[in-house]
Amino acid sequence: MTEPRLIKFFRKLPENGLLIESEMWEASQAKAVHRFCRRVKQYYTEGTLSRMLEHPNAEVRRAAVFALSLVGGMNVNHTLAARLVDDDEQVRNLASEALWSVWFRGVDEVQLDKLKEALSRKSAKAALKGLNELVNETSDYAEAYNQRAVLYFRLGQYQKAIADCEQVLKLNPHHFGAAAGMGQCYVRLKKPRAALRAFRSAYRINPNLEDVKEAIESLEEVLGDE
Repeated sequence: MTEPRLIKFFRKLPENGLLIESEMWEASQAKAVHRFCRRVKQYYTEGTLSRMLEHPNAEVRRAAVFALSLVGGMNVNHTLAARLVDDDEQVRNLASEALWSVWFRGVDEVQLDKLKEALSRKSAKAALKGLNELVNETSDYAEAYNQRAVLYFRLGQYQKAIADCEQVLKLNPHHFGAAAGMGQCYVRLKKPRAALRAFRSAYRINPNLEDVKEAIESLEEVLGDE
């Protein structure tokens, strides 16, 4: 069987630690990733890359997941989430990172630009204002709600954060970050059973979250639950 062209592109990416100076590695990595992305767009569609996630060769799946982290939209959310339980550890880790990239991108670049602008504001008040505006403009942008939930959490407004996390999960049931964040909110509100339910939900979505696994075990010990 002929190797997919994607593998050849993927193998040209530099491995971390090959260059002694980290700044040199970062510059080399950035150029290599840009080149890889350009080639992926030239030869592959989102649909083809999604089908490659089912390839029996783990290296092909790694390459496809990484490619989708750069070019994939919300259409690949479900197929990427399925790789969170892949047999290959690297595929699982890459899928987790790829999902965050896809979630931030949302439906289009306009949403992403507005989210970045809101998050770059210096004060929490200004950032919250920007996120409120974005949520009102694009009610289906799950990551806008999630980032507002993160901000509410930092401000100690846990009930508002929970409400936003619930909205995230309605829009995007694969968002393990929102489920885990809800768990943290319930911990702060001293509601351990609700926290345990939220953490279990996050872990069902993404069984690679070691910190969530530890939180579950700790709460189960406290509550006496198996």
